Amino acid sequence: MKKLLLLSICILIYSAFAPRKITWVAIGDSITYLNDHQNETGNRVTKGYMTLITEKFPHVTYINKGYNGWTSVNIADKIETLGLEKADVYTVFLGTNDWWQGKTLGTYSDYENNTGSGTVYGAFRIITGKLKTLNKKAKIILITPMQRGDFVYINNAKNNAFGSYKPKKDQGLEQFADAIVEIGRRDKFPVVDLYHDSGMNLENMVNFKRLKDAATGEYKNYTYPEYTSIPFDAEKDAYPYPVESINMTYDGLHPSDKGYQVIARMIEKKWKKLK
Repeated sequence: MKKLLLLSICILIYSAFAPRKITWVAIGDSITYLNDHQNETGNRVTKGYMTLITEKFPHVTYINKGYNGWTSVNIADKIETLGLEKADVYTVFLGTNDWWQGKTLGTYSDYENNTGSGTVYGAFRIITGKLKTLNKKAKIILITPMQRGDFVYINNAKNNAFGSYKPKKDQGLEQFADAIVEIGRRDKFPVVDLYHDSGMNLENMVNFKRLKDAATGEYKNYTYPEYTSIPFDAEKDAYPYPVESINMTYDGLHPSDKGYQVIARMIEKKWKKLK
């Protein structure tokens, strides 16, 4: 009887001090999606930011709501069909595809006045509004897009895009990052500002891009910014990012293990009461 009582007391003490279980819904694009689809990275990635965080904090369970190629506008338009669940924490990691696809950024008034998904600001209002209805006490963390170099998809080189060193449809990627920072500041959401604060930049997206020298026809390793002026032929040229080119990304856009570690650490810092 005494042993049973002692065991019961130990269980109660452990329960009192054990970390509370936390459910985390991570909303995003391919950078989030790839956490659980390493085979689509050519197995260049072993652990995404969600895996890194939940391995360190086992009381946290994540639900991956990342969608390849999606924008904040896509998420907003389909918000009622995504099967989003009540959770303790939501992260929203979007914006890079909005920039590349030329979505209209809009202004904070679109967010404030809930004008709809015609602008990125309006789309973010729909998203955050939905999350608040799911759990008004939940923590909502916004994550800005990171800078990006020239992207070439590892499984199909015809899918490629220039980096954030120049505008797309008269909009710079930094404007989209700044918009997310503004929403967070005004609506009191923590913001993980990867664009400005992560140390991931155009110089270290990759170590080099391997391209043909126009004069000799030989492949050379070009670093940023030199590679931005060297043409790449998706049908004839070899894949420009061999393994040794990997730095913060493995393909100019998507984080490598090193890049995901940076992202995970920055999310941890904004996620109070994680321990």
